Amino acid sequence: MATAENIAAPPASVMNARLQQILQNINALSQQQKLAGAAALAIAIALVVGVLLWNRAPDYAVLFSNLDERDGGQIINALQQQNVPYRMSPTGNAILVPQSQVHDVRLRLAADGLPKGGLVGFELMDTQKLGVSQFNEQVNYQRALEGELSRTVQSIASVMSARVHLAMPKQTAFLRDDQKPTASVMVQLRPGRVLDATQLAGIVHLVSSSVPRMPESGVSVVNQNGELLTGQSDPMRRAGLDPTQLEYVREVEASFIRRIETILEPLVGKGNFRAQVTADVDFNQVEQTAETYKPNPSPDQAIRSQQTTEQLTRDPGPQGVPGALTNQPPAPATAPITAPAVPPGQAANGQLPPNTNRSAVLNYELDRTIQHTKQSLGQIKRLSVAVVVNHRSTTLPNGDPQVVPPTEEDINRITNLVREAMGYNQVRGDTLNVATSPFAITATTEPELPLWKDPEMLDLGKEGLKYLVILAVILFAYFGIVRPLLRTVAPKVSEEAEAGGTEGEEGEEEDAEVTLSAAAHGDSYEARLERARELSRSNPKMVADLLKEWMGVNEEARK
Repeated sequence: MATAENIAAPPASVMNARLQQILQNINALSQQQKLAGAAALAIAIALVVGVLLWNRAPDYAVLFSNLDERDGGQIINALQQQNVPYRMSPTGNAILVPQSQVHDVRLRLAADGLPKGGLVGFELMDTQKLGVSQFNEQVNYQRALEGELSRTVQSIASVMSARVHLAMPKQTAFLRDDQKPTASVMVQLRPGRVLDATQLAGIVHLVSSSVPRMPESGVSVVNQNGELLTGQSDPMRRAGLDPTQLEYVREVEASFIRRIETILEPLVGKGNFRAQVTADVDFNQVEQTAETYKPNPSPDQAIRSQQTTEQLTRDPGPQGVPGALTNQPPAPATAPITAPAVPPGQAANGQLPPNTNRSAVLNYELDRTIQHTKQSLGQIKRLSVAVVVNHRSTTLPNGDPQVVPPTEEDINRITNLVREAMGYNQVRGDTLNVATSPFAITATTEPELPLWKDPEMLDLGKEGLKYLVILAVILFAYFGIVRPLLRTVAPKVSEEAEAGGTEGEEGEEEDAEVTLSAAAHGDSYEARLERARELSRSNPKMVADLLKEWMGVNEEARK
């Protein structure tokens, strides 16, 4: 009969016994059974690994992209000769190779001169033959120069491909017949990219500096849409129209709209108003020079120069009446009674009277004003602003919503704020119009796609199907191959052994109960308490089952 000190065997010993039994069963198998089991296990492992590798994304990387068709064909032929696996991208503009071979393949293709970019450079001069005519040499040099310039222009980030055509006339000894070389550049820009004025100027300067005696005005740049990009030959610029002026007007209008939005958002809320500004901008270049003189100089004006001439003479000058009588001798004069007569033109004392002549020239400083005025570009001549404000939404006491238009005071306050924000100038002719109206709600409903046509659901279904296939293969490998092998090698414990184990546990419980009851007759209370504590420490499960048995829990569970 077992006592309370009898406890269950530790798990480690059970596992060791189980492992020994499995090894004995394996050794007991025949050679054919061992080979069949190993083959089945290998097949299961191969199925699982194959499915996992099939699920793995291919490790392919881009070798070259945006290639010329001729270069693409040459690269594919080279890859086939080198036995390098390759793929084409879904869009067909890139060649993919295994990621581990990208750099190696690039270096080997570069050694063969691929890709060439569809252009030839100065390497064309390396294959010159003896006896080539001067004309052929000149043509090859021009082709090489065009190819080198095209490659250089293609190195710009925004340019995907470029072609350069040079027109190089023959040099002549007559200056009158001398012509400057010209160039035409055709660029294909990347999607969403543009060339700004700085980049255009750089391309023009690059091409003109690479060809002797070529002026910058002789370079024309055209994009893939046939639009002329250079400003010197742009017909709009020749007509005096500058596209940047329209952009400047839009920026001015946008700045005023931002000012209005900034001042009205805290007042009426975002989305409850709309503002538009129309700016009349003057781009005329005016230079004016004026020189004015005052008609009446002031009395205290400074004297510039003064000249006075005075002349005094006693010459009687010609006398008498012209004619025949003047040439006759005068008649004898008769003496007066009191005093002799004085001849005309002679003073009483016998002297002639004085003759005075005086002239004066007085020059004042000129009162002159010279004014030179040059008006700056982009002056605002007039502003027109329109603002519409949405009606306010309020809630009635009963909870119903109500739309209320702004009051006259609110409109006046908004008008004053907008007038200050825009810099209203009545002399300039600015206008401002503020209106209120309920905004219309436009609901655009698009038809919903069914689940089986939704791209996201299709992708999700494909992803889920892939994992279901993996799970099915794993389950098949386990239940079809691994589990039968385990049943053959490691069979389960028989029912009789399990029943014996159960009876052993019940016997242990009975032995523990008998031991406790036997100890209760001869031992003291402290001894019995110490024995119960020792039993609970050594085998707590048995004690718990015993307590359940005393409390009738097991009986109720059985019922």
